[in-house]
Amino acid sequence: MSQKPNIRSYTLDQLTGFFVQHGEKAFRAKQVYEWLWKKNVRNFDEMTNLSKDLRQFLEANFSIPYIKIRKFQRSTDGTIKNAVGLKDDLVVESVLIPANKRTTACVSSQVGCSLDCKFCATARLKRMRNLTPDEIVDQVVEANKQSLEYYGHPLTNIVFMGMGEPLLNYDNVMSAIEKITSEKALGMAARRITISTSGIPKNIRRMADEQTKVGLAVSLHSAIDEIRTEIMPVNKRQGGLKELLSALQYWYQKTKRKVTFEYLVFKGINDDEKSIKALVDFAKKVPSKVNLIEYNPIDDSDRFQQADESVLEAYKKALGRAGIMATVRRSKGQDIDAACGQLANKFE
Repeated sequence: MSQKPNIRSYTLDQLTGFFVQHGEKAFRAKQVYEWLWKKNVRNFDEMTNLSKDLRQFLEANFSIPYIKIRKFQRSTDGTIKNAVGLKDDLVVESVLIPANKRTTACVSSQVGCSLDCKFCATARLKRMRNLTPDEIVDQVVEANKQSLEYYGHPLTNIVFMGMGEPLLNYDNVMSAIEKITSEKALGMAARRITISTSGIPKNIRRMADEQTKVGLAVSLHSAIDEIRTEIMPVNKRQGGLKELLSALQYWYQKTKRKVTFEYLVFKGINDDEKSIKALVDFAKKVPSKVNLIEYNPIDDSDRFQQADESVLEAYKKALGRAGIMATVRRSKGQDIDAACGQLANKFE
């Protein structure tokens, strides 16, 4: 790994300061910034509107590390999974999911995860580190290339539902989103981006205060504290459902945007009338919609099994009667372990 500083860790202001300090015109920083973030070049020689001397000067002072696709898999349903090699040779996974005229990139925000959710393969991996903004943006750039190559149109949506908890890498995730949405960089619409969290109330409130324009999804999976804590220990550590609900109500009050609840239905865990009623009651307390998700087995999943189809329908009907929009989300990419909860870095 290069010892030279990563030029993409510099803001435009910092880059401008660097150029001025070394006797260059300030506008050169804007040119370089555009090459880095809009055109996504991978070496300084490609910056053709800079003099050769300036390109050599940049080469001597900076590096441009970028991700490399270490393994590519394509599912029978068209879903693509990438094993993404990082600058220090650690690996995360990202997924590209096609649906009609849409393609959604599911990107990772951490190497591994610290949350210990019992039903998730990623949770079994030790959290090694946070991803940097450029490593997150690079996943989106690669997904866009693959969308164009395999589906004939640009990437339409981004979800932070890959490896890691995005709100525990808050600053880097928000910096990446700023690059993804900026007209000086990728220029994607913020409304096409969703952050999915297990529920970090402090940072949900922070997102609301900062008027972050992205969507918010919460991996809920039970609206009964005891059950949620049993399958998601983070529930207790973050103050339980009461604290989560308070943060979500604050989010809606500040942003006027509905919350999406992601809800896996397990046999023998949350497939009874009590669980259905608890979810309906919880979802009524904040403007929301619900994605009911089929559980995707991981290697030794005796404890967690997919609930009967009739239970998913019972949830959907109960939510519908309460005026809450609910959809059943069918999993994609199961044959390549690319479905929800299956990202486990088997590459390694």
